[in-house]
Amino acid sequence: MVELEKYYYFVLEAIAQLLGQIIKVLELCGLPEERLITLNALARKFAVIAVSSAEPCWSFNEERFIVKDIIEWWIAKQKLQRLPLVALGASSGGYFVSILATDLRFSSITVMIIEGLYDQMEILESYPPTLFVHMPKDKSRMQKLERYMVLLKGKGIDVAEVKCLEFPLFPNFFADRIPSIDVATSAKLFSLFREKGFVDKNGFMTNDGRDIRWNETLRESEIILPDKSLVNHIQEEMNLAFAYHEMTSLHSEQIFNWFETHLN
Repeated sequence: MVELEKYYYFVLEAIAQLLGQIIKVLELCGLPEERLITLNALARKFAVIAVSSAEPCWSFNEERFIVKDIIEWWIAKQKLQRLPLVALGASSGGYFVSILATDLRFSSITVMIIEGLYDQMEILESYPPTLFVHMPKDKSRMQKLERYMVLLKGKGIDVAEVKCLEFPLFPNFFADRIPSIDVATSAKLFSLFREKGFVDKNGFMTNDGRDIRWNETLRESEIILPDKSLVNHIQEEMNLAFAYHEMTSLHSEQIFNWFETHLN
């Protein structure tokens, strides 16, 4: 992400209309948490580039140099060289960002739901300020993360953390988080999941969404989703509520405040 110039810029009406169309598209597509993070970034006047691995998870050798070249090419193409650069990565993307920060000059980074690769790199004092957004329920990662925070602080690097805790579902939950799901369907999903014991009497997930056979239960029910791909969106939000290992937009304000307070 690269922060856009906030002063002395003009936006042609045609460009403004195009941006409006882009935002409308973002409001309707993409996984919910990724979509919301992007919308929050745009609202805070950040230019956004998202790069995905060619494989399900990132590798940390050749892909590092490919991504470095892509980012540098994109920045030059958009004429954003004068502006600060920040990065956010989740899960294996967090591993990737933690080590990419040794190849590119970031003003700050956010490493999400992962501890980083700090035992596999030389950490210099020039390493960027690092915000860890993590889920304490994942105790193994949290223990490593705590060690790495001490390590980074010992190098004089500004470090902070945001803890993401589990929270209860409610009837409108899926409609609030997923644009293509209406309130009636959301209420039916919530009722079904509670009936089957996936959600307890207080609305909390009884297990991670990846570890329960809710998709099979959904197929056996009379609930019809407007698009089959929405099962992935529902899955992400269930994982988020359980708060073990999932990308999250819920702390976007803290994330972008971190970026903005470390621009240089």
